[in-house]
Amino acid sequence: MTNQPVSVVILAAGLGTRMKSGLAKVLHRAGGACLLEHVLRASHSIAPPERTTAVIGHQAGQVRAMVEGYGIRFQVQAEQRGTGHALLCCAETAGIGEGRVVVLYGDCPLISPATLQRLMEQHAVSGAAATVITTHLKDPTGYGRIVRGAGGRVEGIVEEKAASEEQKGITEINSGIYCFEARLLWPHLAAVEPNPASGEIYLTDLVANLNESGHVTLPLPIDDPNEILGINTRVELAYVDRIFRGRKARELMLAGVTIEKPETVTIDLDVEVGRDTLIGPFVQLLGATRLGEECVVGACSILENSELARGARVHAFSSVVDSRLGEGAEAGPYARLRMGAEAGAGAQIGNFVELKKTSLGAGSKAMHLAYLGDSTIGERANIGAGTITCNYDGRKKHPTAIGDGAFVGSNSTLVAPVEIGAGSYVAAGSVITKHVPSDALGIGRSHQTNKADWARARREKNRQS
Repeated sequence: MTNQPVSVVILAAGLGTRMKSGLAKVLHRAGGACLLEHVLRASHSIAPPERTTAVIGHQAGQVRAMVEGYGIRFQVQAEQRGTGHALLCCAETAGIGEGRVVVLYGDCPLISPATLQRLMEQHAVSGAAATVITTHLKDPTGYGRIVRGAGGRVEGIVEEKAASEEQKGITEINSGIYCFEARLLWPHLAAVEPNPASGEIYLTDLVANLNESGHVTLPLPIDDPNEILGINTRVELAYVDRIFRGRKARELMLAGVTIEKPETVTIDLDVEVGRDTLIGPFVQLLGATRLGEECVVGACSILENSELARGARVHAFSSVVDSRLGEGAEAGPYARLRMGAEAGAGAQIGNFVELKKTSLGAGSKAMHLAYLGDSTIGERANIGAGTITCNYDGRKKHPTAIGDGAFVGSNSTLVAPVEIGAGSYVAAGSVITKHVPSDALGIGRSHQTNKADWARARREKNRQS
């Protein structure tokens, strides 16, 4: 019986009113992914995507769009009438009537693959109709209590408002995470009556129904209550986010990454960092960022969906988004790279320099106070302080090309579209509107005129007035 097919149903239809948000609860993010994504990743350890169904309701289109890349199925619960009703919506889903069905929740992101595998293993050897994950809490207030019967089986699950004083003293609580035998689940769930007070159908009543029919429900106690924590408030969301961030930092440090003040950094779960890389305090590494070995990311820098090759350095207070630094390249402090910017091997990008859709060739430098947009810059070029590529004419963007070994003097304005040839010079303070041939000097400024005593005359005139 251990090789029975497994289907997973993830209940993710609720809005989550206690979040005080217009966004569906499962779309809120922690640890670099939305809550539902964390549950999906864990669920794939016990069932393939094609046997995984998310029950969606509030903002169903947005939820579907967020996770459809995982290859799962969706079932819409148009009217939310309890956990049992949500599961019933999946009764006609192809293949779900055989083998075993595991019920998870889209707002319980800390459930681990190891715990789900334990659930499957215990259920397979126990012969039970259902197995429910439980845990013990010092303060179980607000949770349904597990009432045990003969042989440790689950005799019932009692919600706190219906519990006796004796039952309120029970510290073992219900997670709501179950594994069911499919052949018993569906007929018994269909027989569960709606709650008289709320009109909703609850999975806890299914356990009682199974027991009354002579079937066994067994508990699987786990040690870490965080695994079954459901997110209901922003406070709980922040708590879970800290757990994910702490885990990721620990994982990287154990793999050979130095993190200064790890409690201050924010590193998403899909980020990869090579060994002997140093990450400064208050750094954020987001999305699909990849850092090679021996890199340095200075304090308070933010890297998102970007790549640093071996030995690259991003100095303090820099922003690198959707961009790449080649081997040994440097950026910052206070640099900004965005929209596909790329720095070649050994390139240097200095303080208050911005690259947008620009490639800076190997060994080239732009060290101070420059804006380089929609530009292609060759190798070993020097871009002087205050240089600007004027890439926008008010309607569309235009490219600038700067050849290998070119020297652009300080405070130059390059009006695109324009080309600066290889080996050429642009004189400081120039406004360049025409192509500069290779090895030429481009000068785009008027001749200086000095007017003797002009300043003195102006001062005297101001005093008289």
